[in-house]
Amino acid sequence: MPQRWTHAPAGSNWGEFGPDDQRGRMNLVDRRKVLQGIAEVREGLTFCLSLPLDMPGGMALNPRRLPPRRYATLRDGKSAGAQGYCWSYACEDPRLTDVVCDDVLLMNTQYSTQWDSLAHMGSRFDADGDGHAEAVFYNGFRAGKDIVAAKEDPQAAADWARFPGPNAGALGIEQLAEHGVQGRAVMIDLERHVGRTRTAVGYERLMRIMEADGVSIEPGDMVCLHTGFGDALMAMNRQPDVARLHALGSGLDGNDERLLQWIVDSRLACLIADNPAVELVRPVDFGGRATPLRRARLPLHEHCLFKNGIHLGELWWLTPLAGWLRAHGRHRFLLTAPPLRLPGAAGSPATPIATV
Repeated sequence: MPQRWTHAPAGSNWGEFGPDDQRGRMNLVDRRKVLQGIAEVREGLTFCLSLPLDMPGGMALNPRRLPPRRYATLRDGKSAGAQGYCWSYACEDPRLTDVVCDDVLLMNTQYSTQWDSLAHMGSRFDADGDGHAEAVFYNGFRAGKDIVAAKEDPQAAADWARFPGPNAGALGIEQLAEHGVQGRAVMIDLERHVGRTRTAVGYERLMRIMEADGVSIEPGDMVCLHTGFGDALMAMNRQPDVARLHALGSGLDGNDERLLQWIVDSRLACLIADNPAVELVRPVDFGGRATPLRRARLPLHEHCLFKNGIHLGELWWLTPLAGWLRAHGRHRFLLTAPPLRLPGAAGSPATPIATV
């Protein structure tokens, strides 16, 4: 297959794992990293790192993301809902005692605790070298060809079952699921040092935090960032106070070039946080020019997903684990966090488990 690009973005690793690679830095989570993760298990304790998947609650925190809605499965006009009958023809036999519950789930795949696939975010970039930017994703996969947008059909808009979503023929979340997400993870406890304040953590501050806590990152480690945001969200019990949430919780500074270079040089496998975006989302500074610079609204997303194939995990619940690790002078653990094996999806809910 011919290479998809003539030019790769500056600071990218396109082609590092082959021109057709769809797994990015997770290729570094190999058998050795799995064994390293298992070696961190000393107590046999497990921590669920997922929020309940109906959190945050409502759509105030992100009006584009739909909370879970559950419906009863219907069969012959009857719901399967523990009412003492079964919806299959066989259960009409009075000699059978089965009582069945079954339901349907409709939700945004990235509403709560989630993984971003590499199809979640691309960029407008001149990969062909013809002077015209096109919409492309990691390793040069193309919008409109490899990642196809939803086709709007006004007549079907009221019927979600006939209104198909986008389809990632490449870079979908199933690539991460099929590889498996299990290996050694490392906790960086930002809250311990900056509190629950709205702070953009750049390279210098991150290095000081890691040095103070004795944290080191090795190639293939999955890096978790504890800010306390998820714990505050949990305490709001599905009634998110958006103004308060926007005022608390740190995140990485996606505009810090040294930080972005460290992400490349450290060869970490993925970045995970208990906040909504890993990076701190701020207004875009276009430089005050008459002809403004073109730039990403989420520069760390562009750097990780588009340029370097680094999956992002968001809205995880890290506070209980971070507290336990801090109390026991540890920062490494075994992480098991597969997404749904849902072909073509741009993201997935997750129920990660840490074992210490």
